[in-house]
Amino acid sequence: MERNDFIVDNEFVGTRLDVFLKSKYEDKSRSYFQNLLEQENIKVNGQIKKGKYKLKQGDKVSVEIPEPVELKINPENIHIDIVYEDKDIIVVNKLQGMVVHPAPGNYSGTLVNALLYHCDDLSGINGIIRPGIVHRIDKDTSGLLVIAKNDIAHVKLAEQFKEHSITRTYYALVEGRIKNDSGVINKPLGRDAKERIKMAVVSNGKRAVTHYKVIEIFKKNTLVQCNLETGRTHQIRVHMAYIGHPLVGDPVYGYKKQRFKLNGQALHAKTIGFIHPTTGKYVEFDSELPMYFKKIINVLRNELK
Repeated sequence: MERNDFIVDNEFVGTRLDVFLKSKYEDKSRSYFQNLLEQENIKVNGQIKKGKYKLKQGDKVSVEIPEPVELKINPENIHIDIVYEDKDIIVVNKLQGMVVHPAPGNYSGTLVNALLYHCDDLSGINGIIRPGIVHRIDKDTSGLLVIAKNDIAHVKLAEQFKEHSITRTYYALVEGRIKNDSGVINKPLGRDAKERIKMAVVSNGKRAVTHYKVIEIFKKNTLVQCNLETGRTHQIRVHMAYIGHPLVGDPVYGYKKQRFKLNGQALHAKTIGFIHPTTGKYVEFDSELPMYFKKIINVLRNELK
C-alpha cells in the first residue's frame, strides 16, 4: 500500500477534491479516485469526503493507493504489420484504431496482445501490461513503433528516447493553408487546467518542440511533415492546433464540424530512426501512408485541377 499526504496551498483553494487528485496523479482517472473515495482510501483531515468537496487552505489530503493487481494478458492471433525484426527488436507499422497496450477496461485487441502471440520474448521492464513497449503513439494515430525483445535492448532504446536522439517523422493533414514553408513550435505542454483529459500549451508545462515543413498545399488544407524534438503526449496535435491549424479528423483538438468521416486524426508516424541496441549502428525505417490517408489526399488534389 502506497500512502501520500498533501497539504493544500493557495493554488488549489476552492478546487474540487477529485480534480486535485487528478492533478497529482495524471496517469489515473477521476473514476479511479471515485472508487478509492468509496473504499475510504482517501481522507481530508482524517475525514471521509466526496469528490466534489471544495478544498480549503491547509487541508491535509491523505491518499492510500492499493498495490496493483497484476493481470494475465492473453496472446491473440491478430495480424500486425512487421517492418523489421531481429533477436533484439521488432519494428511494427501500427494500424489506426489499435491501442498499443492493455489498460483498465481494455485488456484485449491491443498491439501487446498481438505481439505476445507473435513472439515469446519481450522485455519485462514495463511489467505484464506493457511488455516490450518503449514508447507509444495514440490509438487513432497510425505508424511505426519500435518494440524491445529483451531488457538490454529496452534500456538502450529508452535512453535514446530520454535524450531525444530518436528520429521521428510524422505526416499530418491539417486544416487551412499554412503560409510559411517551415517553422518551429517551441511551446511547453501540460494538462489543460479546465479539461484534465486534454493537453494544452501552459506556461509551467514541460518543454515541447515540434519542427514542421510543408509538403503540399490544397484549397483548404495542408500536408505537413513534423519532426519531434521532444515526445510529449498529443504534442503534434496540440502544437498544430495552437498555431491555428488543427489536424483533420481530430476529435479532441480539431474542428467540431469535420468534412471527412474519419476514425481519428489524420496523423501517421512515417519514419523512425535510432542506434541499434546491439550493433551500435544507426538504422532507419520508413512506412507508406495508410490507404485512408492517401484517399483523402487524392480527393484534395483533384479539387485543384
